[in-house]
Amino acid sequence: MTGTTLRTICVYCGSSIGREASYAEQARLLGTTLARRGYGLVYGGAQIGLMGIIADAVLEAGGKAVGVMPKALLEKEVGHSGLTEFHVVESMHDRKALMAELADGFVALPGGIGTFEELFEIWTWAQLGFHRKPCGLLNVAGYYDHLVAFLDHAAAEGFVKEAQREMLIVAESVDELLARFERYMPPPVAKVIDRQET
Repeated sequence: MTGTTLRTICVYCGSSIGREASYAEQARLLGTTLARRGYGLVYGGAQIGLMGIIADAVLEAGGKAVGVMPKALLEKEVGHSGLTEFHVVESMHDRKALMAELADGFVALPGGIGTFEELFEIWTWAQLGFHRKPCGLLNVAGYYDHLVAFLDHAAAEGFVKEAQREMLIVAESVDELLARFERYMPPPVAKVIDRQET
């Protein structure tokens, strides 16, 4: 039994392909695997970088790919013209809200500042109890090793509760990540602020 029914996975990832060939390879594998398992893709709507690779992989495997992009980024990120659905929204806030509404789980592949921001916001929403959907990192070629170490440090120092830290699933492979998503049970929402007497 899981905390949510998985039908559609939102993937945050780079509009570049990065230096390591494995970043593109794993984006392609994730897209193919999602489609073959019957999961739809929600993502930022671009046809460039890892974003384009995962969307193309989903479509080539017969899956459904839904893009969401603000008007201001249509030219910069080059909107994908072959998607199952393409939503043009007014702002980045609208983009993230619609992606969150359409998805049953959230995965970050390697990416840059935008990917980090999207991941941290959706994880924050989870720990506040705004949703009960799994959030995860696909740690391709150790890309997120330093981030994971820092998050563990933040938990050890008492700034991130252990239950909150465990909400963020970190996996090295596509199969491991999806298996953990499928059995994910969200923890009870803990108090955000510790009101200990000093």
